Amino acid sequence: MKSPSDPPKERKRGARVPRAGARAVTGELAAPVVAADRKAELIAKAARLFGAKGYDKTSMREIAAEFGILHGSLYHHFGSKEELFVAVYQAGVERMIGEVQHAIAPLSDPWDRLEAACVTHLEALLSRDSPASTVLASWSSNYPDAMRTSLIKQRDRYEKLFSELTSAVPLPPGTQHRYFRLGLLGALNGALSWYQGGRDSPATVARQLFALFRPTKR
Repeated sequence: MKSPSDPPKERKRGARVPRAGARAVTGELAAPVVAADRKAELIAKAARLFGAKGYDKTSMREIAAEFGILHGSLYHHFGSKEELFVAVYQAGVERMIGEVQHAIAPLSDPWDRLEAACVTHLEALLSRDSPASTVLASWSSNYPDAMRTSLIKQRDRYEKLFSELTSAVPLPPGTQHRYFRLGLLGALNGALSWYQGGRDSPATVARQLFALFRPTKR
């Protein structure tokens, strides 16, 4: 999906490039290209805004202002807000997978590994300053179909990791691992709506919720 502010089609070979500071035909200053090594910083700043305000209420103009560049400069790297959000989401998925894998790596007991994953999950969920929080935040019903397809593909990568962890723990007879996983993640994700800092830490909350789902040892 293209934004009304999408840049014009690629210029023909040999066309002159306006000097920095020169005004374009539209009267707006020519937008500088965002250096490749600043792209990660741009994604992180966009993630903070998406996490704090939601996708629908965050504009590309706000993201550009937060990053300290002209509005049109964003389109040198991202053709639309949808494309930028998918990039933020993907960065969050990769970061979350890495953090969970790091947390469970030294553990061997299936229940200990799942608990460590839950703690990592909730700590990221309640931290609005990283792409990870955007990955785990509530979805909007207004996402375009193509965008939702991309997001679901990324989300499935993360859920696959939790599926493997929950499938490894022994459950009471008749309990399906799928519903156990959905219930556990639902309880953790629900903290977005009621958690307030200053009392228990996200790690403490995660362990308390996890204890409700872990069968009592006999």
